[in-house]
Amino acid sequence: MIVTLIVICEVGFWVLLAGGLALRYFAKMPRASVAVLLCEPLLEALLLVVTVIDLKNGAEPDWKHGLAAVYIGFSVAMGHSMVKWADARFAHRFAGGPRPAKAPAGGAARTLHEWKTAGRWALAAAIAIGLLQAGIWYVGGDGNVDSLRMWQQRMLWLIGINVIIALSYTVFPKKAEEPRSRKSLF
Repeated sequence: MIVTLIVICEVGFWVLLAGGLALRYFAKMPRASVAVLLCEPLLEALLLVVTVIDLKNGAEPDWKHGLAAVYIGFSVAMGHSMVKWADARFAHRFAGGPRPAKAPAGGAARTLHEWKTAGRWALAAAIAIGLLQAGIWYVGGDGNVDSLRMWQQRMLWLIGINVIIALSYTVFPKKAEEPRSRKSLF
């Protein structure tokens, strides 16, 4: 049931996102668009409540409960940036908006971009770790919480990997591309 609800939440996120952007750009209803987009966190709240109820009813904590915590962490930390990403592309494609900016190719701007990305991933993992720890405390010493601890270890690895990637751009920065000059053949 938890995995099904996670899938429903993910599909619901994209449906609400598409609906909100359609209201904004096609129906010219920006307030309705915001209202629809603000319903998205309700999906994560529902998933959290159902997971807690499942544990309260005596379910043994397993990988599904850990996955729910990880999904919620990533939705909270990355949801806003995903909405901004989709909005920029939707505006460009359907409303004559400017072309979305690409990630910087190199230099200090690329290094900063990588650290911001690592920060978002680290925040997502930290939220997941916190939710997993809350689940461990909620279950208490009577239950087997090994699967939740395993998810916490994976989130720590994820933080480490993202920090290493960002650090590599700091230590070995890519050179910024110089603007190409148009040379005449004649």
